[in-house]
Amino acid sequence: MKIVLLQAALAASFAMVGLAGADAHGPTRQKVSETIEINAPPEKVWAVLGNFQDMSWHPAIVKTEGTGGNAVDAKRKLTLQGGGTIDEVIAKYEPEKFSLMYRIAEVDVKVLPVTNYSSWLTVTPLDGGKRSQVEWRGAFYRGYQNNDPPPELNDEAAVNAVTGVYKAGLEGLKKKVEGGS
Repeated sequence: MKIVLLQAALAASFAMVGLAGADAHGPTRQKVSETIEINAPPEKVWAVLGNFQDMSWHPAIVKTEGTGGNAVDAKRKLTLQGGGTIDEVIAKYEPEKFSLMYRIAEVDVKVLPVTNYSSWLTVTPLDGGKRSQVEWRGAFYRGYQNNDPPPELNDEAAVNAVTGVYKAGLEGLKKKVEGGS
């Protein structure tokens, strides 16, 4: 009888440790996806979007400097309004599919509250190639990697920041491509 009680007590102890550990797992990967339709053929959209060294279509970007063109491992430094910077690198570039993937190599979480960020930009033909849909999707972790993040570095702050970047960028891209500016 004592052995059965001891086994039950040990099982309950391990269950409690397992439950306590469930709260201490740290951040989970977040994902954001935004799309926009543009009244232009995909080739015209890609001519703007596919130039990794020029992100002037995004209203928050004041300067893009980079090396390597559009090759895999090409780098760019984005200077934002307000002076913050984001360093990015191409991980995959597929012009025949109107698609590129990049990751952030370095960013201060005060500028963008994310870590381990990667993103895909894809242009899809619509209406037989007369119009386009652009999808910008990303995956990342919040800016604070430990438990109990401050509000400005939690999951919600990260998702809201990336969503804002994508929406503003896609609107800027649409305006540039459709307006010709």
